[in-house]
Amino acid sequence: MKVEEQIAIRSNNSCELCKSTSSLKLFELPPQNGISADTCILICNKCLAQIDKKEELDSTHWVCLTESMWSEVPAVQVTAWRLLNRLRHESWATENLDMLYLSDENLAWAKLTGDHENDAAVDLHKDSNGHILQNGDSVVLIKSLDVKGSTLNAKMGTVVKNIRIVEDNTEQIEGKIEGQQIVILTKFVRKQQA
Repeated sequence: MKVEEQIAIRSNNSCELCKSTSSLKLFELPPQNGISADTCILICNKCLAQIDKKEELDSTHWVCLTESMWSEVPAVQVTAWRLLNRLRHESWATENLDMLYLSDENLAWAKLTGDHENDAAVDLHKDSNGHILQNGDSVVLIKSLDVKGSTLNAKMGTVVKNIRIVEDNTEQIEGKIEGQQIVILTKFVRKQQA
């Protein structure tokens, strides 16, 4: 039996964290190598986006951990421990964290990513108005910009289509203006609404 089938049966085809049954994906807990039923969980898109820090943590959504942290599946326990640590500013999360028991081996696994040392803050690429930017979005320049190392001047109001976010810097995006790939600061753009 394939790993996906084992986990689907184990989870009763629902998210192993919040019990949602829509848009489920297999998630391999880092830093494991190789997919196995012990290192993967089945989760919904909302849980995945928040675990991967692609959207801000919604503490009301994660109250579901009060139940799922008691799972017998080590990968679910480890995920619950990491998330409860990120939410430790919430009293309910701190109380649950105090009750959650992990074996020494699972606790070591949970600490490997260092995620427990971070708070719930998520660094997202945001435009000048605070709208979240994603790969493929179109933006409008709100200021005329001189492009360093070039004679190009990007005029205010220029539309930059199909942007790419710079992974390690939330203040920068990449886009093409007049056929030239440039880096643009997010504070100088406004997301173009569809």
